[in-house]
Parts: sequence; C-alpha cells; structure tokens
Amino acid sequence: MRKIAFHTLGCKLNFAESSDLLRRFIKEGFTECSFHEKADVYVVNTCTVTAIAEKKGRNAIRQAHKLNPEALIAVIGCFAQVNAKEIEKIEGVGLILGNDNKHLLIDKVVQWQKERELSKTHPLHNCVIDISTLKSFYSSISFSDRTRGFLKVQDGCDYFCSYCEIPFARGRSRSCSIEQAVRDAEVLAKENKKEVVITGVNIGDFGKDSDEDFLGLIKALDKIDAIKRYRISSIEPNLLTKEIIDFCAESRSFMPHFHIPLQAGSNIVLKTMRRRYTREDFAEKVLYIKKIMPEAFIACDVMTGFNTESDKEFQSSYDFLKALPLAFIHVFTYSDRPDTKVQHIPDSVPVHIRKERSDILQKLAFEKKKEFYTQNIGYEGNVLWEESNKDGKMYGFTDNYIRVQRAFDAKKINEISHETLLKLSEDKEFFVL
Repeated sequence: MRKIAFHTLGCKLNFAESSDLLRRFIKEGFTECSFHEKADVYVVNTCTVTAIAEKKGRNAIRQAHKLNPEALIAVIGCFAQVNAKEIEKIEGVGLILGNDNKHLLIDKVVQWQKERELSKTHPLHNCVIDISTLKSFYSSISFSDRTRGFLKVQDGCDYFCSYCEIPFARGRSRSCSIEQAVRDAEVLAKENKKEVVITGVNIGDFGKDSDEDFLGLIKALDKIDAIKRYRISSIEPNLLTKEIIDFCAESRSFMPHFHIPLQAGSNIVLKTMRRRYTREDFAEKVLYIKKIMPEAFIACDVMTGFNTESDKEFQSSYDFLKALPLAFIHVFTYSDRPDTKVQHIPDSVPVHIRKERSDILQKLAFEKKKEFYTQNIGYEGNVLWEESNKDGKMYGFTDNYIRVQRAFDAKKINEISHETLLKLSEDKEFFVL
C-alpha cells in the first residue's frame, strides 16, 4: 500500500484544495500518513504571502527528504507558482506543479513513478506554466472533519494590491457557475456535512465574467435544506453589499459571522496599498451588520509595518480598530515581497518596529475577543459539536462563532443543540456547559 503525506501552508483555500487532492489519492488506493512519518509521496502545498510562509515551505521539503530520501516530494501551490526555479535547487524535489495544474497531481505522480522505475534515477519535473491569462476554473470540495466541509467557488484576483503576489500566483479572477456550486454543495450534503465554508481568493468577485453574482450564489445555496450552516470565509468590504448582509440576516442557513479584510485602519496606508475602499467604508459595513445582527461575530485582517505607516498612522489605525465592535483581529506583520509594487514605495518601517506594532495589535485582538465573549454571557444559540475528544472534553461553535466546551459524548458529534451560554472559562477562551 502506497503511503502519502500532505503538508499545507497558508489560506483556507489551500487547505480545501489539499483535502480534495488527498480524497482523490485515497480513492486511487493510497493511504494517508502523518508528514512526520516515512511516506512514499510527500506533498507540500505552499504559500507565498510572507517570507515566513516560504521559509516554512522550504523547511517542510527538507524534512520530507530527510525522512525518506527515496520518496517523491511534490511541491504545489503559490510558492511553487512564483518561485519554481528556486524550488528546483532544493534536494529531493521531484515534481513542481503550479496552481493551474495541481489538479493533475495524481496523474503526474503516477507518471513520475513509472519514469523512475524505468530510468532508476530521481527525475525532476517542473510543470509550472504562466497563469496570467488563465480562464479555466477547477472545482474543489473538501472535508476537514465529520462536521464541516469547504466549497471552493472562486479563484484568482484582479486587484493587484501593491504588497501582494497572489494575482501572480493564482492568476486572474474566475469562478464556477451557481449550478456547479450547488452540485458540489449537494455532494457535501450527502456526506452529512452540517456546515459548509465558502472559500476562494476573492469570493465577492464571484460571477464577474457572467451574469451571476455572489448574492445569487448564496441565495441558491441557502435552498439546500440538508446543509444547516454556511460561513463566508472572507469577503472584501467593497464587495460586501447591504443586500448580501440583509440576506444573511434573514436566511435559513447563513451564520451571523463575517470575516472582512481591512489591512490598515489608516486611509493614507490604504491608498499606498492600493486597496479599493476607505476606512470609513469599512466602518459603515461593520456598524450596519451590528445594527441588524447585534449578535454577529465580525473579524478582520490587519497588516502592520507597511511602508508609509508612520507612528501617527499606526496610532490612528489602532484607535480606529479599538473603537469598532470587532470580535477578533487577525494580525499580520508586513513582509517584503519581491516583484511587488511596494518595492518602489519609500518610507519602509524597520523590522523591529513592525514586530513591536504587531505585538500591540495582538494584545488588542485578544482584548476584543474577550470583550465579545463577555458580552455574550446569557446568549442562547445553536452549537454544532465537533468530533475531537480532548481530555474527555469536546468543543463546538455557536452560530455566531463562539467556542463552547462540554463533556465528551460521542452521540453529540455532528449534532446541533440549543444552549444557553452562562459560564466562561478562566482565560475567557470558551464557554463551559
């Protein structure tokens, strides 16, 4: 029996695609094993958002080669797409696939293994091609556990923000049809997934090359009764319309949970980043959500240490974030990316200052989450219980994404129960029943 191990870095979309690829390998007779074990095939699904992510990808490749020098190491994903020549130089790599052809991974693995048997050598196949004009879209559904599935509906991005390599790594924006998305969601429903996370690179752009749009997509998905919950993974503030918010507030299955990228709470920095909104636009969406869904969990992404973020602009950004009714802030420290437009923008922030600012925002993020949880003491919500048994405890999330703990009960796995949240854990990280 051939063993295969995956190591995935980066965004939810990468994890969704890895899960989909693994499912296909298992259907072909492969057995999954840990990335820390000896395998016949190692797959490293890479990320290029930060230099740290790229470093982790290189380290994973070296780890796999050390575990089994004879194994095929296949490197896929965004780092593979933009830096294939660098990956070629890492010992042990046998296969490099970009984002256009990673769906061909099984065929390429079989081809590599046959060639190796014939040549008795360790061949290297670099199959990365230019994806700047790519228009094809490859659907992907994945199962992270018994309760939750991921549904890929969109890929690529047309925004070309000054700091970002994603358009070069994933190509231009493209998506499936609503009909295809519904078919894929129905597969997840047949697998008894109670919750589905809608993923993509820029999902608010869904249908931009057709007469369809994201609002039409979520209306169609809402009609699949077997799926009890949907979560929108991330949507740009300029694409999150009031119509989408209104529908989520009234829908049967879309949860009061929003993840909205902000990146900076300063209009000067947002302009330098080439973002397509102002901080006032962002605040308007957040306040509107809280007006019609007071219980809503709202998270955002914030990058600190970007060029032109002076002390004054950082403080302005901090004050802006602190004043908003956010439940959590995902903090990223700016990392210089080669070949992006930011390389030509002056006023870079020293690395140690970036780290200091990141620590300050991380502390604020923790305070925001504690504040949100405290505000929800007494909240009555529906909890979907997950399968993990951690020291006799199991966990689940409410509709508005509050983590809840109870004594483990196998009968509760993948079930939804109505609960009243009364007792917070000492660290205020979850509620205890």
